[in-house]
Amino acid sequence: MSIPFLRDDPLAPGVVAEVAPGVRRILCNNPGPFTWRGTNTWLIGQGRVAVLDPGPANAAQLAAILRATEGETITHILVSHTHRDHSPGVAALQAATGARSYGFGPHLTPPDQGGEGGDHGFTPDVTLADGAVVEGDEFRLAAIHTPGHCANHLCFAREDGVVFSADHVMSWSTTVVSPPDGDMAAYMASLSKLASREAHLYLPGHGPPLPNPAPFVAALAAHRLEREAKVLDALRAARRATALELVPPVYGPVLEPRLVPAAARSLLAHLLKLVAEGQAAQEGDWFEPR
Repeated sequence: MSIPFLRDDPLAPGVVAEVAPGVRRILCNNPGPFTWRGTNTWLIGQGRVAVLDPGPANAAQLAAILRATEGETITHILVSHTHRDHSPGVAALQAATGARSYGFGPHLTPPDQGGEGGDHGFTPDVTLADGAVVEGDEFRLAAIHTPGHCANHLCFAREDGVVFSADHVMSWSTTVVSPPDGDMAAYMASLSKLASREAHLYLPGHGPPLPNPAPFVAALAAHRLEREAKVLDALRAARRATALELVPPVYGPVLEPRLVPAAARSLLAHLLKLVAEGQAAQEGDWFEPR
């Protein structure tokens, strides 16, 4: 199933744009193959404001946030997850505002165990369990624990059907799921968890706002299941293979070389899910069908 990605995004970095009642977006100028045009910072409420995902340690983004909230008070700093393009900007924003930080917790995978992409310097002032509510004068947000992309990943939902989907559902691309902090079984379960909520607008960590998200989420889930079937077929054909060896038969020969390592990590996530389900066996880096 094809996914109707949204790749028309004219917002310039550092410019503030209102995207829904009580929600403003600022795009950080940190483009890349996995961040696309950059990380979205969301300003929630007016007067007394929550900032969701200040982004990387980026002086221009900090200045844009403070400029956009001039005359207002930042009361909460929310973190969806502890990847380096989302949470390192918290420290400077706290120093400038004195606001408390909120998140699921510190990064859960040590650097020497596969957590090298994490921000290991961040620990929230206030930890948010699944279902916890964060309230301000003009906002009420429910935290939704959605592991898969990152073990401590949170989405946030307003009662009016606006969901801040962070990196679990992005409008421009599929989500990287890289073990061990990333987990494909957890990702699929979290996707179902989000799909069970009524929502009319997703506001992602990267890419433009996503209206009418239900068909998009269904397409994401179908795409992952199709990919998993291809992985299993390729493994059966190879009889024994590593995740990297399965990239060409699963993704085809047109994949950009710079994306091959990420593709192999995604295939590893599928393979580990198949092992957990009893459809494959693992010996070191090698896998074979059962």
